[in-house]
Amino acid sequence: MKFLKNSIYNSYPLLLLYLFLLQPSAVSAQSDTPQFDLLKSQFENNRVFFAEFTHEYNDTFTGEQQRTTGTIWVGLDKYKMNSGSNFMLVENDISRVYDSSKNRVIISEYIEEDDDFAPSRMLQGVDDSFNVNEQLLDNGQTVIRMESEDPFSIFQSVTIYLNNSGVPSRIEAIDQVENELLTVFNNGRFIDEEAGLFEFNYPEDAEWIDLRHDI
Repeated sequence: MKFLKNSIYNSYPLLLLYLFLLQPSAVSAQSDTPQFDLLKSQFENNRVFFAEFTHEYNDTFTGEQQRTTGTIWVGLDKYKMNSGSNFMLVENDISRVYDSSKNRVIISEYIEEDDDFAPSRMLQGVDDSFNVNEQLLDNGQTVIRMESEDPFSIFQSVTIYLNNSGVPSRIEAIDQVENELLTVFNNGRFIDEEAGLFEFNYPEDAEWIDLRHDI
């Protein structure tokens, strides 16, 4: 999965929904976070989060900024992202990426230990080391804040903004070296998973590179 670093999907905040909403052990149990619990239950009930996204990564040391736009579908145990004519699907421990610039498909085993952006790596230290609280705003929106003082956690803080329907509209994160990561969701909603929603379709003439048998 190292090739992901050089792909269009090199920004791990796009997986924050997966990391912090789908993993029961990601944060300690909270008795005063009803909107956060309701949000997680959407995925547990096999609903799929669908949205257009704009993602920004701001390197506070170099001043570099990266910006990515596209569409995302997030299910309980799989996700799909499109950006332009490129797309990626992770399902059943298999990653498939279509790179339109080279008209090729790369398929590989999804080995979390080899993926710098994998949930298991990002969840190191992200359990009861995170304090979670939520605040209901006057406009009906909810802000969920997660903060950690554990030096081994990937993020210092993660903030999820929910609209008045309880749907994520924005995620902000600060990592341990204070880089800023922002993902904004537009037209976000939860949908039922229909047949074919997570199909991986690609041009018939695309080159197929299967890395699952590489030594």
